[in-house]
Amino acid sequence: MMSPAQSLVIVGSGLAAWTLAREFRKHDAQTPVTLITRDNGDFYSKPMLSNALSSGKTAAQLVSATSAAMAQQLGVKVMAHTGVTAIDPVAHRIITSQGPLAYGRLVLALGADPVRPDLQGDAAQQVLAINDLQDYTTFRQRLEEAHQVTIIGAGLIGCEFANDLVHAGYQVDVIDPGTQPLGRLAPPVAGEQVQQALTRIGVRFHFGTSAHAVHVAPKGLQVELANGQRLSSDLVLSAVGLRPRVALAQAAGLKTARGIAVNRQLQTSQPDIFALGDVAEVEGLVLPYVMPLMHEARTLAAHLAGQSAMLRYPAMPVVVKTPAIPVVVSTQAAGTTGRWLIHSDTDGVDARFIDSDGALLGFALTGLATTEKNNLQKSLPAVLA
Repeated sequence: MMSPAQSLVIVGSGLAAWTLAREFRKHDAQTPVTLITRDNGDFYSKPMLSNALSSGKTAAQLVSATSAAMAQQLGVKVMAHTGVTAIDPVAHRIITSQGPLAYGRLVLALGADPVRPDLQGDAAQQVLAINDLQDYTTFRQRLEEAHQVTIIGAGLIGCEFANDLVHAGYQVDVIDPGTQPLGRLAPPVAGEQVQQALTRIGVRFHFGTSAHAVHVAPKGLQVELANGQRLSSDLVLSAVGLRPRVALAQAAGLKTARGIAVNRQLQTSQPDIFALGDVAEVEGLVLPYVMPLMHEARTLAAHLAGQSAMLRYPAMPVVVKTPAIPVVVSTQAAGTTGRWLIHSDTDGVDARFIDSDGALLGFALTGLATTEKNNLQKSLPAVLA
């Protein structure tokens, strides 16, 4: 029987953690694997949370496999409803709510927390953010008595939820300090077309301002905007971004920046501790999307199994789940210089970001132009070669 010094411990039970466990078992069927999670560990796809209403899925129906089924399938031990409070890299052990646990190698798949807007008012604590299945369960329960929903943030997640909610018959207001939807992902002309499409189906946008306070009203809630406007609402949803969970790593002395700093083998500053998913920062990149996570899990699984492996990110366009208007974006690297070449008509926007030599660095496609995704993707440089 293998000793704890030879074991693999994974902290987390999201898509990153379970994908790693599955990929590792393809290489190694013998090493003991323990997965520790604060919740019950059931397997579901987090990206489906923002369009579950349209797809007719309840919170329970989003679960594709229970933690017990996953544990049996992959031959891993699941410690459910267990918190991890400290890491001792020298002793190779973690402190959990069920006591200390030794590890041979430790993987932190901790995920990220929603950024909470700084809100005033006696109902500020009633603002929801959806980051896991329990959050979504609460959201669906609150929706049962709601008609008007206010969304703070017009980014990717805000737009996806707005489309989903309007499709399900809710009145939706979206607040954002910018000038357009998808402001961090797409050029203005593409954002304007997204705004027009979502407005046509009933979404009401409030740009150039922010939510200042949320108050209890005689009926429901009242959202006070920085410009003085007040919106009636039954439910307020925050979708303003994610912040990697780095506190546990910082307390253990691991190197962190925005996320937990890792190399191309997903190794942290401690040689037997690794990180992946929303919490990992690879050469300055924190990419909270599915495709980067999949590449990380495959690379780390191979490395943990003793194979030579180095993380590479190909071009990974992001599909925005807004049925009102198809959208695909591939953002250029931060600090890249270039210019947009834009073709726009009523059928869609084809916006291509090119450098001084005409090389394609990124794109934003809407409507019928999204059919060009595969052709353009072939011309994009790797995100991490």
